[in-house]
Amino acid sequence: MKLNEIQDLIKFVSKSGVNEVELETKEIKIVIKTGKQNGPVMVQAAPQMMQAAPTQMVTAAPVANPTPVTETKATPTPTNTGADESKYITIKSPMIGTFYRSPGPDKPSFVNVGDEVNAGKTVCIIEAMKLFNEIESDIKGKIVKVLVNDATPVEYDQPLFLVDPN
Repeated sequence: MKLNEIQDLIKFVSKSGVNEVELETKEIKIVIKTGKQNGPVMVQAAPQMMQAAPTQMVTAAPVANPTPVTETKATPTPTNTGADESKYITIKSPMIGTFYRSPGPDKPSFVNVGDEVNAGKTVCIIEAMKLFNEIESDIKGKIVKVLVNDATPVEYDQPLFLVDPN
């Protein structure tokens, strides 16, 4: 594994908010740990060959305030309107990554509250490992609430939108 790939992995882990990632191949084992404090990200690389080689310790630059991910699994937060949210259908994240409401910083959002969506309409993008995945609605209805802020990490199966199926 090349140094720039390791650096990209460290950046992705620090953005995702996870505390520890372990990656092991035939040649190398990498453990990346981030703590709740603003300490440095430690990368341990240990050769897995038959020869007795000393363990190498690589220290990356400190991560600037790693953001912990707050999970909002399957329990939608109540709205101030007092409406019953049990009638709404939730569009959930199919993967772990970074949530984007628009295709670019200067582009309009795919959908906004009040917009009608049909099955197959793109509602957002989730970036995972530098791949931008368009997330499509699988239901027809009206967007009632956006549950995630733009450019924030999301977990697998995390609710993204509430849709009124009409």
